[in-house]
Amino acid sequence: MSRREGASDEKIAALAHYQTSELFSPAERVALELADAMTATPPNVTDELFARLQQYYDEAQLVELAAIVAQENFRSRFNTTFRIESQGLYCPLPSPPST
Repeated sequence: MSRREGASDEKIAALAHYQTSELFSPAERVALELADAMTATPPNVTDELFARLQQYYDEAQLVELAAIVAQENFRSRFNTTFRIESQGLYCPLPSPPST
């Protein structure tokens, strides 16, 4: 799905290092920070993080962003509980040969 929405294999591979990767914009970094904070146990979305999010996203965008993260957390925990395996929907393609 990420590739369909325009994320490159390189960007997807860099997710683990989004804080320092130049592939991500400041808006993307703070959105990913929200995902990390919401995924922590217990969740830890600070006032400072929320204020930084508001620099890039309006209220409707924040609601949608939080809902997407919450839904993915639900799916992950649900699937783990019932031992539902990945369906292999993401498979990086080899880089084209350089010319």
